[in-house]
Amino acid sequence: MIPVTRPFLPPIEEYNTLVQNIFDREWLTNNGPLVNDLELQLKQRLQLDHLLYVGNGTIALQIAIKALNLKGKVITTPFSYVATSSSLVWEGCEPVYVDIEPDGFNIDASKIEAAITPEVTAIVATHCFGIPCDVQAIQVIADRHNLKVIYDAAHAFGTTVHGKSIFEFGDISTCSFHATKLFHTVEGGMVVTKSPDLLRRMSKMRNFGHDGPEHFDGVGINGKNSEFHAAMGIVNLRYLDDILERRRAQCSFYSELLANMDLTVPDATNEAWNCAYFPVVFMTENQCLGVKAELEKAEIFPRRYFYPSLDGVNHWGKGNCLNSHEISSRVLCLPLYHNLSFEEMEIIVRIIKRTMRYSNSTSK
Repeated sequence: MIPVTRPFLPPIEEYNTLVQNIFDREWLTNNGPLVNDLELQLKQRLQLDHLLYVGNGTIALQIAIKALNLKGKVITTPFSYVATSSSLVWEGCEPVYVDIEPDGFNIDASKIEAAITPEVTAIVATHCFGIPCDVQAIQVIADRHNLKVIYDAAHAFGTTVHGKSIFEFGDISTCSFHATKLFHTVEGGMVVTKSPDLLRRMSKMRNFGHDGPEHFDGVGINGKNSEFHAAMGIVNLRYLDDILERRRAQCSFYSELLANMDLTVPDATNEAWNCAYFPVVFMTENQCLGVKAELEKAEIFPRRYFYPSLDGVNHWGKGNCLNSHEISSRVLCLPLYHNLSFEEMEIIVRIIKRTMRYSNSTSK
């Protein structure tokens, strides 16, 4: 069986060494030494001044929205995981959906300005599949209209723009460290900002609003994470270069195998992209579903990621998002994880090619 993803797991001996230290200290959570060590190592690795390790990527978004005091309408993308929109709604904001690029997966910056009204307070954009948004164009628009910018960078650990970490952009960037991500702490996430004031505000928010043992400053939530999760992150960071190198080699191999076919694949030569996922866009939805069905017969499980387009979910917001609906109906993320072999990838692609040949022959 080949699933769409599997978590990277480091040598258990390395993890157990840190776990034994946790047992010796009997300090399990509440901003322990391993949480602080992980935050320091992440800042050094990503060359960032400020970040906070939190419970997961969704709580990171919710803290970011609350810290910026967002209200009213917020421009966002319909092509993302449901948490991007549900976090806005959870915090009392109304999503305003702007379509994605016709040849990409990210929000189309050229369409944002037309959606801005006096009720719009911010832009929340996703670096989909780890591919960076047009951060410069989005910032120009935000500055012109005095809007806040949050980036949902759940997929984007290791992504860069002009040599800088993707987390450098926006008022706040968030990331997920869920077990399915390229870098993970089993469960976890982070918030990143350049603003010391925002950092202090979010630090209190992730710990119930505590400002000392007996004082509270504003509303808070339990957004902390444990020493056991931080331990996994510390050990996994030791293997990050190998993970990134392996993932790029896998995406390049997929690209070579799928070349000259009637489908669209991401550009594996783009050094800014972290190769977190491998989405394939087919010519038609029927073709996409046919390939998915044939792979599943062989115990291979890709994922329709992201489907459906979020502007059609729960009546959350309105938007004329034809590109998002088109791409979401035709996209399939192929299996991709650290120990997926090249031989297994060849099997996957052979099934895709065979299915597409049969589909093309019967449609003539």
